[in-house]
Amino acid sequence: MGLDLGVDVAELTAAIVDIESVSGAEKALADAVEGALAPLGHLRVERDGDAVIARTELGRAERVVIAGHLDTVPVNGNLPSRVVGDRLYGCGTSDMKSGLAVMLKLAATVAEPRRDVTYLFYECEEVEEARNGLARLALSRPEVLEGDFAVLMEPTYATIEGGCQGTIRVEVTAPGERAHSARSWMGSNAIHRAGEIIDILRAYRPRKPVVDGLEYHEGLNAVFIRGGVAGNVIPDECVVTVNHRFAPDRTLDEAEAYLRELFAGFTVKVVDGAEAARPGLHHPAAADFVAAVGGTPRAKLGWTDVARFSALGVPAVNYGPGDPPLSHTKDEYVEIPRIRECEERMRAWLT
Repeated sequence: MGLDLGVDVAELTAAIVDIESVSGAEKALADAVEGALAPLGHLRVERDGDAVIARTELGRAERVVIAGHLDTVPVNGNLPSRVVGDRLYGCGTSDMKSGLAVMLKLAATVAEPRRDVTYLFYECEEVEEARNGLARLALSRPEVLEGDFAVLMEPTYATIEGGCQGTIRVEVTAPGERAHSARSWMGSNAIHRAGEIIDILRAYRPRKPVVDGLEYHEGLNAVFIRGGVAGNVIPDECVVTVNHRFAPDRTLDEAEAYLRELFAGFTVKVVDGAEAARPGLHHPAAADFVAAVGGTPRAKLGWTDVARFSALGVPAVNYGPGDPPLSHTKDEYVEIPRIRECEERMRAWLT
């Protein structure tokens, strides 16, 4: 199925939505994106797996990167797309095929941007880290992510969300000693001891640091708890899994050190983690973006692929027409005026 880049951005969104692209099955959409961009003489277009990379090469002093993922979560009876009033319904409308439509319109129609542009369309964002297309490119071809500033077209309801929080998940273990529950005083109950861990979590007061002019709101929460051996045994271990969302003024190592200090006296094991990303709104390209888009930027309270750009020294923001709470829902939709607004504002920034 081909894509006509000459149609209105809302109509283009519908066409993209109707090309099913559940994670791992993006080939048809990647083929359509490549086929639509390849004839454009002002772009150098290449394919890397199911990622499509399109670049202007005008010799500008700066380069910006605009990126978006091709995949969606599994379809839930919400294809094909349909229009009801000012809403376009369908799987991926909000997250993030409306953003892809904006990218394609800009790539097709802005032949001489003020800054050189790299458009990145990649696969497998909605699944595990090992399959993420942007992560693959960051490792195998980091040069294609290089730029002075990057925009990830994740749904933000047409509001700039700068950088992203980091995340770390740890297992905090309370020790005990087994005994028969009829003679509990001969043992030590690890589940009771875990109450101290819960008390620490209840007493936690989140930091709200301001980073590059944006206020972040950290979080520290128990997300799992496990313990117990049998109905007549005093447990000798209780493990509380804790998730910490930290602001981009801390590194992942610093967040780990903070948790180890906070839970001193308990065994702390890191399960997984990802670095935060600074928004870098002080950079001229970012300042121009804010001026063109308008509104008041806010901090991204969550983790997104902007962190991959940050790891390469590229400041990045999230900006797209979709509405985050609608992502992955059966009745997912995007407001058509928001798509057109994003296209208009990003065009003003590029030109």
